[in-house]
Amino acid sequence: MGTIIRSSSELRKNYNSIAEICRTSRTPVFLTRNGTGDTVIMDMETYNRREEDLAVAERLLTAERSRLLGIQGYTLDEFEKNMRAAIDRGFKHGA
Repeated sequence: MGTIIRSSSELRKNYNSIAEICRTSRTPVFLTRNGTGDTVIMDMETYNRREEDLAVAERLLTAERSRLLGIQGYTLDEFEKNMRAAIDRGFKHGA
């Protein structure tokens, strides 16, 4: 499905149908005011998925910047060893 555009007045009149479009299409609905883009609405699942995707992208960008700047990271073996140690500490402390 392509871009969905509705007028803000339609949202006031037909909230339930527009909310249903958001839920079933899993895409944002763009609202216009006086023919100009004004607001974007989406269902909570789509919003949460986009927020998670953005957080992952930000972490990847941070890691890539560190790599390009030559900042030392962890090897996969070091990471695994550190994670196992953290998990073991958590179990010892009743987590």
